[in-house]
Amino acid sequence: MAKLYFYYSSMNAGKSTTLLQAAFNYEERGMRTMLWTAAIDKRSGEATIQSRIGLSRIAHQFDEDVNLLSAISAEHAAQPLNCVLVDEAQFMTRDHVFELALVCDQLHIPVLCYGLRTDFQAELFPGSAQLLAIADELVEIKAVCECGAKSTMNLRVDLDGKAVKSGAQTEIGGNDRYIALCRKHFMEALNDQ
Repeated sequence: MAKLYFYYSSMNAGKSTTLLQAAFNYEERGMRTMLWTAAIDKRSGEATIQSRIGLSRIAHQFDEDVNLLSAISAEHAAQPLNCVLVDEAQFMTRDHVFELALVCDQLHIPVLCYGLRTDFQAELFPGSAQLLAIADELVEIKAVCECGAKSTMNLRVDLDGKAVKSGAQTEIGGNDRYIALCRKHFMEALNDQ
């Protein structure tokens, strides 16, 4: 049985690196993969998955109008796929997650999703919430807080490095806008304002 996996963490844990390594492992064995990333994230250019350590690959893009089941089914019909890998999975919609579940259940293709669990206000992203609800396997990728403890939170900061407490859930950024922290240091940063 093909499974739906959700690999989640805070920022800077190596999610994209892990995804690219998984794709390489499949392809090294002669298997076909299909990579996806969120269209909203253009930090590395259009349709590109890039890790902080410099690995990158071209990928298909999803936004709210893309039907993942249809697109993956068409690709699979043209030439069989062995695995689907999705970066920035937190930006998927609820429907996207159910479409990926059908890729597993009807097309018998494993789907590996990588993304953030929560936003800068400790709220679940829609894609992450649905993956946490229905994925067959949940895998936490560990990241490290400045104190050495496991980081689980994503602190958004302004240009002066001060914690941001409100705003839109989605604001694309890297180390210039977000700091991965343990819950204790996340709460302290928010209360220092």
